[in-house]
Amino acid sequence: MPRRGWWRFRAPRAPHADRRFRVKSPRSLRKATTAFVALALLVVGGCGSRGVYDMPLPGGADVGDHPYQVRVRFADVLDLVPNAGVRVNDVPVGRVSTIGLAPDSWQAEVTVEVNGDVKLPANATARLRQSSLLGEKYVELAGPPESQPAVGRLADGALIGLDRTSRNPEVEEVLGALSLLLNGGGVAQLQDITKELNAALEGREPDVRSLLSNVDELVAGLDAQRDDITRALDSINRLSARLNEQRGSIDTALRDLEPGLRVLNEQRTQLVTMLQSLDELSGVATDVVNQSHDDIVHDLNQLAPALHQLAAAGESLPKSLEVLVTFPFPDNAVDGIGNSDYTNLYANVDLDLTHVLENLGRSRQPLLPLPSLSNSIPLPLSPPDQTAQPPAESDEHSGGLLGSLLGGDR
Repeated sequence: MPRRGWWRFRAPRAPHADRRFRVKSPRSLRKATTAFVALALLVVGGCGSRGVYDMPLPGGADVGDHPYQVRVRFADVLDLVPNAGVRVNDVPVGRVSTIGLAPDSWQAEVTVEVNGDVKLPANATARLRQSSLLGEKYVELAGPPESQPAVGRLADGALIGLDRTSRNPEVEEVLGALSLLLNGGGVAQLQDITKELNAALEGREPDVRSLLSNVDELVAGLDAQRDDITRALDSINRLSARLNEQRGSIDTALRDLEPGLRVLNEQRTQLVTMLQSLDELSGVATDVVNQSHDDIVHDLNQLAPALHQLAAAGESLPKSLEVLVTFPFPDNAVDGIGNSDYTNLYANVDLDLTHVLENLGRSRQPLLPLPSLSNSIPLPLSPPDQTAQPPAESDEHSGGLLGSLLGGDR
């Protein structure tokens, strides 16, 4: 009877080698075959599943009998995995269902299942957080920021866009930034900086205190003028908005201004010459005014009485001018005539220059200081032999209306 288990036998010698073979027993062969078949079945069955992600795990949040699903888009989901937790105010309310690529972009889309009793606004936000320093990732749902009011309710199938999602910095990112600061930053130069500051401030303590006091006063003044500064900034903002609205007109004005500037540049020499001549003219005018100062003051003093008399005339002068323009029917005379009334004027005007001059000479207040016409200025306006007086009708008329106007006797 051969021994069970391992045994040895000598195979035929090969021409160039002397080899020994070990052969397992039939029972071991059956166990190996069974394990191989089971492994093959496991591999074949796993092709259509996600492995351990599809296995039901104990614990986790209770999603209830009627959960609703919400799609959340992240720029980067890091190492978030399916079946990760979903929390609201650090209270588990659901779990991550699927993680995939958004159909219309290169963003990560995470589908979460939330307990139906959890009520969130339609503009809720989502954040990818970590339970501890080296803990698991989870999705935190929250309301909108304090500056935005809550609107509606988050419904089944709702989408939280990329503008309402964020994530916390990773430990690797923090350590990388810290290493950059420690290795390539200025931490190594802190000692040198401290020494240089001590050397710069040593012996100047009063000046530094005065500087700090002035800075404190400046800050206090700015704080007191905070409302004015705010209004000024608002005014600048409105001005900027108005300029933005008038951008087309400003652009057109700037384009049209270029030819004018070109002409001014071409005539720059003439403009400079004109300004120099104007400077010389101003110098001459100043010299003239300085030299004629006394004469101008004297003329103004002589003009003062006439101005005083005009001021004393007051309202009489305008009324006289009104009567002169409307003579012989002033406005008050026209107002006294009714709609059906009328008035007549019969006037005989003697325009004989001799009589006119005589009336002017006989006036008690002559208009012009003329000498006596009968003694010093003979006017041979009539024949020498005509000694007769004018007709009585002429005397009556000449001494009438025109005589009264010119100041003669009636």
